[in-house]
Amino acid sequence: MISNWESIILGIVEGLTEFLPISSTAHLIIAEKILNLESTKFLNFFTIFIQLGAIAAVPLLYFKRLTTDLRLYQFITYSFIPAAILGVLLDDILEAMFEGYWFIAFSWLLGGIILVNIDKWLKKDEVKNPENDSLNLLDDLTVVKAIKIGFFQCIAMIPGVSRSGASIIGARVVGLSHKSAVEYSFLLGIPTIFGACSKKIYDYRDDLPLLLNSANTISLILGFVISFIIALVTIKFMVGFVQKYGFKPFGIYRIVIGILLFIYLSWS
Repeated sequence: MISNWESIILGIVEGLTEFLPISSTAHLIIAEKILNLESTKFLNFFTIFIQLGAIAAVPLLYFKRLTTDLRLYQFITYSFIPAAILGVLLDDILEAMFEGYWFIAFSWLLGGIILVNIDKWLKKDEVKNPENDSLNLLDDLTVVKAIKIGFFQCIAMIPGVSRSGASIIGARVVGLSHKSAVEYSFLLGIPTIFGACSKKIYDYRDDLPLLLNSANTISLILGFVISFIIALVTIKFMVGFVQKYGFKPFGIYRIVIGILLFIYLSWS
């Protein structure tokens, strides 16, 4: 069991970091360490539940987009297939191979370097008319591009690698603009996160009566709602921010916290 305040804090962390290219999983691991929370089945289940809260914000904000052009579902499906297949085959193996705080620090640092330099390396021209950028998402996508983005997203199965960061980088590599890359990452997160969470919840099926007792239910609902609300704000912020500043600030943040974690681990 975790307290209401701990539920709120973890919900805020998840809502803030799920859609930013800084790794929500790594931030939750560090937050749990700071809060001195012992790893338990309920804490793991709680983490899954608040991820569902965060992803629930996407269909609400993009309801019009999701109900006006069915082509979007075609592209999302092609992007989701690699994660669905490799996730079943490799997810548990990769988690066991690349676990620990040292690897998180390394992932933060490497991902930060990529984000700082991604635009310089690609030298892709931005969309001329930002007001029409919402239309260019579908205009710029092809089946091949969607599949490539899906394989990039699979890199996030390695702990510490951001799902949104991996899919955003993949989208930029295939030629999508800043805004289109970010929004497609959000939309692709719907089946990816929901599918991953559903699989993990199924793994806990025998423990559900205990995990969903009255005391735990309050924590779960509180974490879900907080994560959902914070994610709504974060998504709105992210779209405008990357149009103005690109991804470099997130890269600098990852490098700084990666270095700080390296220093902490070296001295602890």
